[in-house]
Amino acid sequence: MTVELTMLGYAALLAVVQLFLVVLPATVQLGLPYLAGPRDEGRALSGQGARLLRAFQNMMETLPLFAIAVLVAHISGQTNGTTALAAQVYVAARLVYVPVYFFGIPWLRTGVWAIAFLSIILILLQVLF
Repeated sequence: MTVELTMLGYAALLAVVQLFLVVLPATVQLGLPYLAGPRDEGRALSGQGARLLRAFQNMMETLPLFAIAVLVAHISGQTNGTTALAAQVYVAARLVYVPVYFFGIPWLRTGVWAIAFLSIILILLQVLF
């Protein structure tokens, strides 16, 4: 398996872990009966639980783009040292993003997000040009 596909697997695993991290504060803040029900009332998480949810939602926004970039590189046979490094940087940045968002460090969070996003762009540039 290529480094890029391995990193895609790790990114998916990170998304699963992030989802579980959201469930814990959601259960405490909103209660299990509410979470098991239809959620018609539209209650919202607050504080660090809300931050974990937003970090997870952000992962769900960038993960499909990362997956597309990795799969295009892999299927077209255009993986190389740059795409491998970019995939590793994406996963590392997304891993750092979670605690940075959890602790509410705004400019660092933006910088870490930008590094992850630029990694996706770098993979696409390697494949398309």
